[in-house]
Amino acid sequence: MAVSGCDVTRPTVLRALLRSLRGENGGVAVNVWSDFTFKLANWANRTAIRCSGGRIGWIHKGTPIIEVTMTGRRSGEPRTTLLSAVAERNGAFVVIGSRGGDSKHPAWFLNMRDNPSVAVRNRSGSRQMTARLTEGDERAELWEQVTAKDDHYLRFQARTDRQFPIVMLEPAEAGGS
Repeated sequence: MAVSGCDVTRPTVLRALLRSLRGENGGVAVNVWSDFTFKLANWANRTAIRCSGGRIGWIHKGTPIIEVTMTGRRSGEPRTTLLSAVAERNGAFVVIGSRGGDSKHPAWFLNMRDNPSVAVRNRSGSRQMTARLTEGDERAELWEQVTAKDDHYLRFQARTDRQFPIVMLEPAEAGGS
């Protein structure tokens, strides 16, 4: 018996994964494994959520997972990704743009930076939120809190000179645009 929306052999999913392997002029991309790994992990997690009816997939190693839909900065089209909500504060989620320690920012961060209005879905439901880059003391406090709980972000940070953006996804203003 097939679960609605649970076809793991869809050609579009496979094409997207294969596209991530291609670099400039059809050659192999420099960061082929990180792009491939991130897309594969997102696809697998999203499939687990869909196929289980939401019973599994919303937690990874004790950290809540959120699905964030934003506007693509170049395409203007909706873009959706799953992110680890490394902390929660007053109804807001904290996400870190580590990209596994890569030297470039993740696309989702660049999209949020250019258009901070996002939709966030988790096990509890969906809501409109606004992305805000943390800075100064607030960023330092969040970084310390997150790395004290799980040091893998410190290992990622050691791989690059880039400072990871820490983004606060806050509930959108009631009655706002």
